[in-house]
Amino acid sequence: MPLEDGDPVRPRGQQVNGEVSGVPRLRGMRDPSLRDTTAPGGSRADVMAEGWEPGPAPGDGDVTLQGAPQRAGQPEEALMSELSGLVQKVVKSSSWWERHGVDISILACSLLLLPAGFLCLRSAQAIPFLAGVLILGVVHHTLTVKGSHLASHNALTESKSWSKVWAIFFIELCSAFTVEQATYNHVKIHHGYTNVIGLGDSSTWKIPFLNRYVYMFIAPLSVPILTPLVALGLLRHVKWKAALRTLCFMVLGFYCHYWLLLHVSGFQSPWSALLCMLLTRSLLAHPYIHVNIFQHIGLPMFAADRKPKRIHLMSLGVLNLPRNALLDWSFGHSLISCHVEHHLFPSLSDNMCLKIKPIVSQFLKQKKLPYNEDTYSSRLWLFLQRYEELMVHAPPITELVGIQ
Repeated sequence: MPLEDGDPVRPRGQQVNGEVSGVPRLRGMRDPSLRDTTAPGGSRADVMAEGWEPGPAPGDGDVTLQGAPQRAGQPEEALMSELSGLVQKVVKSSSWWERHGVDISILACSLLLLPAGFLCLRSAQAIPFLAGVLILGVVHHTLTVKGSHLASHNALTESKSWSKVWAIFFIELCSAFTVEQATYNHVKIHHGYTNVIGLGDSSTWKIPFLNRYVYMFIAPLSVPILTPLVALGLLRHVKWKAALRTLCFMVLGFYCHYWLLLHVSGFQSPWSALLCMLLTRSLLAHPYIHVNIFQHIGLPMFAADRKPKRIHLMSLGVLNLPRNALLDWSFGHSLISCHVEHHLFPSLSDNMCLKIKPIVSQFLKQKKLPYNEDTYSSRLWLFLQRYEELMVHAPPITELVGIQ
């Protein structure tokens, strides 16, 4: 029987492996039946996605996994409680600098680099001009991807009031998206129902009418144009006050960028300024799209009524990429090399996800759970080879035979 939501994990049949490009051993596949399922209401997703309640720590000594017993069939709640206890010890022993300061400093440095970027664009020489494009492109993605992602999870500060301020700044002013819809779609749905067909299965990143090369290498250039258009379409789902606020901040963000290009960088025509905006805002659009599909699509997919619980859902359906200096800075560790850790503990900052990575990886491996990792180039080749299967056709539902 497949592992039902709410059932304890019992060792039966074959062991689920942790291979990256494959799926656990399957018994039977059927067409997904929940493609048009509407998003669920709040309470269940809120608990799964936004908060993690640490269980009792396994001991008062140092954080270590040496000698941890491997209990086959250990209930999922006990596994998650044990892991949460280990992580909670690390969090409590960490300073404010480790919990928030490192990531805030990266975002602050990015903001401080903005004047240099705009001034470099004044140059008529190629090298300074290209340096300006590079600076503005990296800063834009650091603010809109790393900043927005941390703000959506309230990981920048422990103050609820300041969390709301930073969410509006990074998500609406910098990213031209509405806070309510960004938080609901990403935190409540994607995190609450990771790789569940029709809910958190990353379907928003699929454009099945495009061929593989157009999708992987040309379509990402349209992200700066599509993002505000999609955001405008979603405004009808929020209250009018939130929609008006979002519109004001979206317009303000675009106008500030445009005004600075004209009056600081010295662009002579509106079209040249708009073209530069498109260039800088799409500089890292390719890895942005790639990362969003590489880390979930191609891994096991589940039906809403046949999904494993949290720790198994995240270990099976999430993948880490290797560390990369540029992407670590612009996107953050929680979106690159610590994505598994981020899905298990979404309220932690990028730096804290990096700090708990050895604990989480060792724990999952000792408990015989998958800890998926793969290289960027390997995933790119996989998607080019299996594009029709992964990105065009509906993915098959995984039915777990058993987890040992």
